[in-house]
Amino acid sequence: MAISVEVPKLGNTVEECIISRWCKRPGELVAAGDVVAEIETDKATFEVTAPAAGTLLERFFEEGGVAPVFARLFVIGEPGEAVSEQATPAPAPEPEALRITVSSVPATPATTNGRGGRMSPRARRFACEQNLHPDGVKGSGPNGRILERDLRSLKVEPRPELTPGTPISTIREKIARRMRDSLATTAQYTLHASAGAAGLLALRSRLPKEINLNHLVALCTVETLLEIPALNAEFREGRIYTHASVHLGFACDTPRGLLAPVVRNAEELHLDELAVRMNELAGQASAGTLTADDLSGATFTISNLGALGIEAFTPLLNPPQVAILGVGAVHLKPVRRGGHVEFMDVIGLSLTCDHQVIDGAPGARFLQALKKNIESVESWCAIP
Repeated sequence: MAISVEVPKLGNTVEECIISRWCKRPGELVAAGDVVAEIETDKATFEVTAPAAGTLLERFFEEGGVAPVFARLFVIGEPGEAVSEQATPAPAPEPEALRITVSSVPATPATTNGRGGRMSPRARRFACEQNLHPDGVKGSGPNGRILERDLRSLKVEPRPELTPGTPISTIREKIARRMRDSLATTAQYTLHASAGAAGLLALRSRLPKEINLNHLVALCTVETLLEIPALNAEFREGRIYTHASVHLGFACDTPRGLLAPVVRNAEELHLDELAVRMNELAGQASAGTLTADDLSGATFTISNLGALGIEAFTPLLNPPQVAILGVGAVHLKPVRRGGHVEFMDVIGLSLTCDHQVIDGAPGARFLQALKKNIESVESWCAIP
């Protein structure tokens, strides 16, 4: 009996995917587990595999096409078997079965034609490789999307006098759109503070090298969210959902762009366990082996730019989360004490909140509590 495979749901905010590449052709034999298609979301590229052995009977989208989640993607069955709407749906794949893949093909500009029609990933690569800059191209793909064959059919001379612009990947484009949506749908404000870092630095010097300052600040943040759970929340469709468990997202700079893997139930982990989990997820983010489940469900996020020497910055919210913490570098700060000035090591803290949910005073109280936990970390943190 024919088996219908749907476009998987790859996160709470993902409503559609781009078909970046078909790996199998209609009529081709496939084995269970073979990669049939690659699809792109705003976070990564995922491989969709065959749930059973058989023949690929039909594909329902062109490369470069936009496919809504849960739409039929392809059908597998016996050779010559009729494809119908009643084809048995394949079981929903487990999150760990959907792996991020890192393409070896350089990203290419997300250009449009004169009518505003978007190019498919393959068309963008072809245009970049051939240094083509066509205007007014009528795309033959869904909703006027320009496909590679549309460009190959043109007799357009390259324009060598123009220097190619900086390439932007599909993922980079979607990250940019999410950030614009973040600013458009929330009322963001940022509070800046600093905490004495002497205790952090002293504790770090006694710990294994696998545990760094970011892990210590993450632990202090989790402790503070348990004290002030109002910031461990989501704002969706006019309702506030406060969470008892802390699912901690943390920003990772990867070759594919910014990813934020999630440490689930971080409040249950000791320092060494938290560090191990964060290191595992950061390594998988760089290698491109995170699962869809690893990238969704965060209730609060940390973004650390301290390693790059940034003392303070304005992190942007990742809705529906209501707050995000930016962590800066440890630096010297003059402090007045007893009529004289001393210099002390401090760490920069930047908290962005959604004013629709968190007013300025509660946000400031959270930073005060976090400052206290950081400065007293030696007294309450159990050293592994």
